[in-house]
Amino acid sequence: MKKLLILGAGTGGTIMANKLRPVLDPLEWDITIVDQEEVHYYQPGFLFIPFGIYNRNDVIKPKRDFLPAGVNVEMSGIEVIEPEKSRVKLDNGKTLEYDYLIISTGSKIHPEETPGMLEGGWRQNIFDFYTIDGAVSLANFLKYWEGGRMVLNIVEMPIKCPVAPLEFVFLADWWFTEQGMRDKVEIFFVTPLPGAFTKPLAAKFLGNFLEKKNIRLVPDFSIERVDPDKQKIISYDEQEIEYDLLVPIPTNMGDEVIARSGMGDELNFIPTDKHTLQSKNYENIFVIGDATDLPSSKAGSVAHFESEVLFENILRAIDKRPLLPKFDGHANCFIESGFGKGILIDFNYDVEPLPGKFPLPGIGPFSLLEETKMNHWGKMMFRWMYWNLLLKGAELPIEAQMNMAGKRRVA
Repeated sequence: MKKLLILGAGTGGTIMANKLRPVLDPLEWDITIVDQEEVHYYQPGFLFIPFGIYNRNDVIKPKRDFLPAGVNVEMSGIEVIEPEKSRVKLDNGKTLEYDYLIISTGSKIHPEETPGMLEGGWRQNIFDFYTIDGAVSLANFLKYWEGGRMVLNIVEMPIKCPVAPLEFVFLADWWFTEQGMRDKVEIFFVTPLPGAFTKPLAAKFLGNFLEKKNIRLVPDFSIERVDPDKQKIISYDEQEIEYDLLVPIPTNMGDEVIARSGMGDELNFIPTDKHTLQSKNYENIFVIGDATDLPSSKAGSVAHFESEVLFENILRAIDKRPLLPKFDGHANCFIESGFGKGILIDFNYDVEPLPGKFPLPGIGPFSLLEETKMNHWGKMMFRWMYWNLLLKGAELPIEAQMNMAGKRRVA
């Protein structure tokens, strides 16, 4: 019996289990998926919790509900991956051998990487929204906050869902307006990048969004430490920004097991061929989602597009055929902009976000690089699609490779 092992039952791992189980003969292939948590989180929904749009129950479901029959499930932490021996040791004492391994262990925030972030103010007036507990705690704080200066700070790149920090400040602008207290709140968007939108066309079409919403942009700010006593963040060049409420996007890193196994870079992301999704160091290992070191967005849509290419390449690897370099870095992101509107961007490794209609040329119904109500509803509908179609590996009408149809080239 040959063995396929999947590490991580998040978005990428669950999709791959659902795609591969029906096509691999159960008399020939044993498929096992490993995870240490029983709960599956709809992570894009964390953004909406601080503003009362979603609550905890809206973004959690049992993982086993989305794993297909015929797949073995091991609920355990992972002690170490031993790629030279094609085996994985689990915290529960079991050792699992494999012929092929798919790593989908994701990424997590590490606030301890920034000096001072966890010292005194954490979950008091410093809150993340990239975890369920952080988002719920921030929601409770905002209920009773009377205003002041709110600073959102991206510590460093890469991060999961790179547009989520922008969405947060846009929703904050809307929410404080709805509460009748927008005039009592200063909103700062502090980023290590040169701007809020770093691609030229996106900057051209959307560059004045923060100014229109009276959100102060502070670019090129590389945070060195937090001073929770003086309520300041300090950059490496000693620039200081005071805050009453700090919402950091802490350093994002791959799973600790990648470091223990000696398989990752300095942030525990795995060197991965950016077109085939095969590990650069091990022929029988493939990587999907946030665990990769690819120069693409760490977002759910990317894991979905990667899964189409990875599915084909796993089958080709099994059949001893050359892998196809078909993943083009395709990412598709709705940006919630507040007041019932949203923006849509669609891009890949080589093509920046362009204006136009999506997915049907001239028809849409979604508009690229444009703020519309339909884009907002696309964002809100995605939760249903995620639970009912995407996780189950269903065929969606959006191709894995980016399509230029409906897009407009702009000088």
